[in-house]
Amino acid sequence: MKYPTKKQVEDAGKVQLAKWYRFLPSPGMNYINEDNFHDKLIEEKQVLDYIIERFGDLGGWDPVLSKLVGWDS
Repeated sequence: MKYPTKKQVEDAGKVQLAKWYRFLPSPGMNYINEDNFHDKLIEEKQVLDYIIERFGDLGGWDPVLSKLVGWDS
């Protein structure tokens, strides 16, 4: 799964935020052994932090949402 842009995070609803929160790889994992690893690590961490912030502002996890999103990407 590819990291969204900050604009996509801003426009996303709670279900999409939950999917990203649960299924995105750790920041930088798609760029290991590449020259731009450090830059991508920082960039993706900032996006993930924003996803977590927005998701929390919308109420975070509940049993219904967790079941809806599931555990398989």
